[in-house]
Amino acid sequence: MTMMTIIKDKEFGGERPLFETHGALLENVVITDGESALKHCSGIEMTGCRFFGKYPLWHIDGCTVRDSYFAPGARSAIWYTNNLQMRDCVIDGPKFFREMRDVNLERVVINDADETFWRVRGLRLKDVTLRGGTYPFMFSEDIEVENLDSDSKYVFQYCKNVVVRNSKIITKDSFWECENITVYDSLLDGEYLAWHSKNVRLVNCRLAGEQLLCYVDNLVLENCEFDAACDRVFEYSTVNAEIRGHITNIKNPTSGCIVADSIGSVTIDENIRKPADCEIILRK
Repeated sequence: MTMMTIIKDKEFGGERPLFETHGALLENVVITDGESALKHCSGIEMTGCRFFGKYPLWHIDGCTVRDSYFAPGARSAIWYTNNLQMRDCVIDGPKFFREMRDVNLERVVINDADETFWRVRGLRLKDVTLRGGTYPFMFSEDIEVENLDSDSKYVFQYCKNVVVRNSKIITKDSFWECENITVYDSLLDGEYLAWHSKNVRLVNCRLAGEQLLCYVDNLVLENCEFDAACDRVFEYSTVNAEIRGHITNIKNPTSGCIVADSIGSVTIDENIRKPADCEIILRK
């Protein structure tokens, strides 16, 4: 069994101070200034560390980070790193987690989620908070999310194979051009939800925002509730929906079946697209 090198209560700065480090445990280490503190490394464990310099964790194979802090200056901190486990951390820097595989975060707060989680394959989030920023999750695949609290804009764009549970997502233009999306027991609050997406299933969700769920191919809603301000819903979508309570306005669904307790209005005009055979039913 290979023994790990222990690096404890140290400060490092400058350019690549820990380049090509392998099989190391870092305890209470501070990365001050400079760039690329740990690069081309493997088998790295960290606990109680603080990062202030740029690009500290690039090209690492196997990395565990616990109880650590990334300052605003530690921007673009973790790219091209696979098999990452992160627990109980706070991130104040933008543009984290790019071009990665097998990323697992639990109890992590990201206070500047700008352009975070881009091109990640195999992403697991539990009890994660995203604040601010735009376009988190862009081009990512194979995502499982539980108890996400996010107010970032334009979340989940061009994503595939996503499952979200028990989450609160307040945003704009979420789940655009996505494929194979399932959301359970969550609040999705933001206009233009899931436009131009395929295979979207929402279960026991509360939905808010204007012009939701348009241009969707194979949309399924099970026991979902709409906010009163929602209008022009389902335009040019193929949809099978069971809606709990009232929906204010439905516009030009392409096909399928929509069932609701009450409907404010239905707009079917000359612009509806074939086959134009969607059934709209009031529940008795």
